[in-house]
Amino acid sequence: MLTQKQRDLLVLIHERMMKGDVAPSFDEMRDLLGLKSKSGIHRLITGLVERGYLARLPHRARALEVKKLPDGYAPPANDTSAAAQVTRNINAVHADAAASVLFSVPLLGKIAAGTPIEAIRDEGSQVDLPPAMIGRGDHYALTVQGDSMIDAGIHSGDTVIIRRCDTAENGRIVVALVDDAEVTLKRLRRKDGMIILQAENPAYEDRALPPHRVKIQGELVSLMRTYH
Repeated sequence: MLTQKQRDLLVLIHERMMKGDVAPSFDEMRDLLGLKSKSGIHRLITGLVERGYLARLPHRARALEVKKLPDGYAPPANDTSAAAQVTRNINAVHADAAASVLFSVPLLGKIAAGTPIEAIRDEGSQVDLPPAMIGRGDHYALTVQGDSMIDAGIHSGDTVIIRRCDTAENGRIVVALVDDAEVTLKRLRRKDGMIILQAENPAYEDRALPPHRVKIQGELVSLMRTYH
């Protein structure tokens, strides 16, 4: 792990050497990094050499070679240096590794009026998701049936990923259980002491219900769609 100053110096040296063969002078490095003395630059370069990011070339003044670039650095397309290629290879390996990590969440069934979630649980069904589609907490998936949320970009047949919770902020799209009997996916609104379950399709009316009739069972965090 590099310090911020080490990272800044490494990128500075690399980007300057992309334009020519010579690294900036120690005076330039000191001024550009806002250090008070060249001894600070010596220490930073020594640290980068020890960590394998830089190499000193013998018998040449100001001769440095960038061996690799810091984590998170994305070389531009016109950077044909060896260090840039090493970095691209490392970034590709990291991307492949991240893509290969999947999390399984239970697919509980279809979200349809008249069927509470508990009655449609299917323990044998799972959905595999990349980490970017979920966050912290307990999650489950449901298959949407109907078009009441189509203006929110949720179509019949979509799979919605839900984070399990019993409360949600105003305006969030939630799974709501009404009267312990009917589960629905709607946008949550609160007004005048009532819970408004708002459809995202003008063909459907909003429902205003007293809070004791509505239990929040989760909120929407992501969506999957299959094209045929």
